Amino acid sequence: MAPLLGVLCGLGMFLIWWSTWEQPPIGGKEAKAKRLEVLLLTAGIEKVSSRGFIASCLGLGLFTMLVVFIMTASLPISGCFGLFGAWFPLALVRWRARRRAATLRGLWPDIVDHLRSAIRAGLSLPEALIQLGEKGPVELRGLFQEFAADYRAGGHFDSSLGRLKERLADSVADRIIEALRITREVGGSDLGRLLGTLADFLRESARTRSELEARQSWTINAARLAVAAPWIVLILLACRPEAVAAYNSPAGVTVLAGGLLVSAISYWAMLRIGSLPADERVLR
Repeated sequence: MAPLLGVLCGLGMFLIWWSTWEQPPIGGKEAKAKRLEVLLLTAGIEKVSSRGFIASCLGLGLFTMLVVFIMTASLPISGCFGLFGAWFPLALVRWRARRRAATLRGLWPDIVDHLRSAIRAGLSLPEALIQLGEKGPVELRGLFQEFAADYRAGGHFDSSLGRLKERLADSVADRIIEALRITREVGGSDLGRLLGTLADFLRESARTRSELEARQSWTINAARLAVAAPWIVLILLACRPEAVAAYNSPAGVTVLAGGLLVSAISYWAMLRIGSLPADERVLR
């Protein structure tokens, strides 16, 4: 009896210890695909699926590899530039997502002011959002027109608001939409004051962030040029047959692989050190 009791106590202690560790997420591939879809939505690309985007990356990488191989007749060099070609669409989407987020940061205070004015004028919440499709910022009119079409087709405000939040894919939009949803459900007379305070906060936050981005932009651009410079020199050296022969040798392949690894690590470190913290979507 005593050994059995010891085994059970040990098993219980092991289970307690095991529960304190974070368990790996289930469906890692699905989570990565979901993050890619969110990135595409944040960049304003709605009609491209994650699989289609990955196929485009692979296709561009293969095309770049073939072009460079035709130019240099070197498989190691063309393989390196094929990887750059496959990575380029992802970098472009991330750049577009950052640009769109910066644009939205400047637009949200005006949108909040529009909503505040419409609510003070006596319009309902759906009507206040629908009118943004006509009087709101030009960059977002299409999304609010889609909300108007959804609401008029189904008449269900909550589901239409949820689809609008998915299309916007922005942390500030999440806060505004959740505030409107709660006000719609429980009521409240302080929505105008809440929106006014939120508009002032958003303007101050956008101004501060734009100043920080302007100060760090030259540092990040210089780091990117430092990473790209050796590969620009490599493609120029590849015009000479003796350089191509050197890089086709085992030692040349080792040099290219080491340079590729150093460039990747340096670029990742530059992005980690130089990037500003992004607003997380905690209400999606």
